[in-house]
Amino acid sequence: MISWERSINIKSPLEIDLMREAGRINAEALAAAVATIAPGVKTSELNAAFEAVHQKYGVFSPFKNYPGPYPYPASICTSVNEELVHGIPGDRKLRDGDIVSIDAGTVYQGFVGDMAVTVPVGKVSHATQRLLTITKQALEIAISQMLPGNTIGDIGYAVETYVEDAGFYITRTYTGHGVGRKMHEGPQVPNYGKPGRGMRLREGMTIALEPMVLVGTGDTVVKQDEWTVASADGSLTAHFEHTVAVTANGPLILTAL
Repeated sequence: MISWERSINIKSPLEIDLMREAGRINAEALAAAVATIAPGVKTSELNAAFEAVHQKYGVFSPFKNYPGPYPYPASICTSVNEELVHGIPGDRKLRDGDIVSIDAGTVYQGFVGDMAVTVPVGKVSHATQRLLTITKQALEIAISQMLPGNTIGDIGYAVETYVEDAGFYITRTYTGHGVGRKMHEGPQVPNYGKPGRGMRLREGMTIALEPMVLVGTGDTVVKQDEWTVASADGSLTAHFEHTVAVTANGPLILTAL
């Protein structure tokens, strides 16, 4: 159960600067986890690599001990193949041809950076690489909609149309979200919608955009660990995410190195 702070919190330029630093550290730590990926590596090793960067900066993850069916036990989520989101790092060894989604958060001076990538392990098929490419491009399309005066529906419609035209599916159960002093603030930002509908974007809004794309179905199930969300038919999934600010000069990605 995700704990939502429903209010919309407009950020000042100073707060956005703090979020940029949270995002930069988060991106550095995520890059360390990605650099660890190889066949035979345990998903717990990705978590350890991420936490080593956190220790260097004296920061922490908002994921760890996040409330749910039980406190989330790690600093990142590692979701492999059919697992869409919220996979728990552990003893699972990555295999050649797998894909692994890493969702990562960092708190710096009270502000959160939140991002995700999906990475191939060794050599993957052309079809699998296409899934990753389409999902990453869907995120880029979502970011392009982060303009003052646009609506939440504009973002969702752009993602939904692009993904479905490519022959894939989006989940209607899990969404992007506002982010700031809390990991989950308002507004919720679905990956579907109607143009011109929903809340209008304003300068100073900061949103975690996260297309979640599935190969065979938009339906999902929660696995026995009560956290990991997977495709209902066992088909592959992918997930990319950036925290982005709405500014007068266009979208500002806050989770960039």
